Amino acid sequence: MARRQVVAAVAAALAAVALASGCGQAEEGGGTPAAAGKKDLTVGISTLGLSFPFPAAISKGIKAEAARLGVKVTEVDAQGKAEKQSSDVQDLAGQRPDGVLLLPVDSGVATGMADQLKNADIPTVAVASQVGDPKTRQLNDVYPGLAALVTQDEYGAGRKAGELAVKAVPKGGAIAVVEGAAGFAETQQRFRDFLAPAKQAGVNFNVVARQPGDWVPDKAQSACQNMLAAQPQIKLFYAESDDMGVGCAKAVKAANSDAVVIGVGGSKLGTDAVKAGELYGTVCYKPEDLGKRAMQVLHEQLTGTKKYNAQFVTYETPPITKDNVGDCQPQW
Repeated sequence: MARRQVVAAVAAALAAVALASGCGQAEEGGGTPAAAGKKDLTVGISTLGLSFPFPAAISKGIKAEAARLGVKVTEVDAQGKAEKQSSDVQDLAGQRPDGVLLLPVDSGVATGMADQLKNADIPTVAVASQVGDPKTRQLNDVYPGLAALVTQDEYGAGRKAGELAVKAVPKGGAIAVVEGAAGFAETQQRFRDFLAPAKQAGVNFNVVARQPGDWVPDKAQSACQNMLAAQPQIKLFYAESDDMGVGCAKAVKAANSDAVVIGVGGSKLGTDAVKAGELYGTVCYKPEDLGKRAMQVLHEQLTGTKKYNAQFVTYETPPITKDNVGDCQPQW
């Protein structure tokens, strides 16, 4: 009797092993991508600069989602320098990560990095900024070789800022633009459709001045001081980021000007300024959500859950004023 039980147990164990092996072979033969069962995926992150609040928030979102998915990350910081980012990406490629998330410093220079990663057969997702010359390539015309571009609809955000401008200054007049830094695609993209709502409404906005604020409050404050000194009739400033908008608002207040300031970004600094009446409005960006989505897209590409080929991926960025500022929960 005991012998029968032992034989039966051994047979059951062998059957279980055979069944497990058979299931594994069936999965493999059934077309499941090799990467789908891969353990310990590693993703390289090349960020444009962790000292800047927006990309720092994107990085936070990327890492949170990577932790949830069990993905290891290796991050390098370009510190706002395109040449350093080129070197960083070269180093990352040499480490052979499973994929790369690229937050470009300079959209034009980034084409070489994207090509390098493609030639190394490393799937790459661009995040928050276009790869390619924004003067010749549309935002949703994703650079060949990238799995995807995950970003805001910068054209749409500019248009929404323009809608706010029409509400703020319905009779039109002289306006000025506080631009971002040279080399950033967003500097052009956020302005491209800004005047479209005014034109559609029959409101005449005359752009009398444009100066860079390099994305930071103090430089934007100086730029707005200079523009107001030269053009005191300015009715509205369009700052291409909230940080610059807050700096510009200080210049407007110091000059005793009635000019309205509109920003872009939905930062805590910006939404607080909207609540205080320093900014008329902004456009609500969500960088942590953006980082999480970028990580999801690359993970789907690496595991074969979903395949991307130069795909444009975006999300909603609503316009915000004092009336609905509670709808924008700042993520940076």
